[in-house]
This record gives sequence, C-alpha cells and structure tokens, in this order.
Amino acid sequence: MTTVQISLSDQLAEEAQRAGLLTETAIERLLRAALRDERIERMTEARERLAAQPLPPMTPEEVQAEIDAYRSESRRAAGA
Repeated sequence: MTTVQISLSDQLAEEAQRAGLLTETAIERLLRAALRDERIERMTEARERLAAQPLPPMTPEEVQAEIDAYRSESRRAAGA
C-alpha cells in the first residue's frame, strides 16, 4: 500500500473533514470516480476522432482475409 501526503488550504481541509471526505474510504471513492470519469472522457474523445475520420467499410472478402491472417499468426505463435 502506498502512503500519500497532500497539502490543502486550512479552509478546504476543514470543510473536507466536516464532510467526511478525508477518510481513506472517501478518498479512495473520490479517486476511483475521478479515474472512471477520466477514462470515459478519453473514450469519448477517441470516439469523436474516429467518427470524424471514418474508415471505409470492409468487404466480406477483406474481413475473411483479416480473420485468416489472424488465425495464421496465432498458429505460428503457438508453434503449430
């Protein structure tokens, strides 16, 4: 387990303490929520970038060629 020390203004620390936000459980909950929000934001941005530059649709033959290539590589990696 990692110990983290932070510096807060007295006013913020007092408000957070009164609100019960300085407990280990509360801080963990806040950090997990912030990390989740960050992941969602990155995924949203990536989705927007992809939507702005869509790839052309693949033909069934191209899809099958990709599947075949993947299977071939998997067999080769497994030593078969």
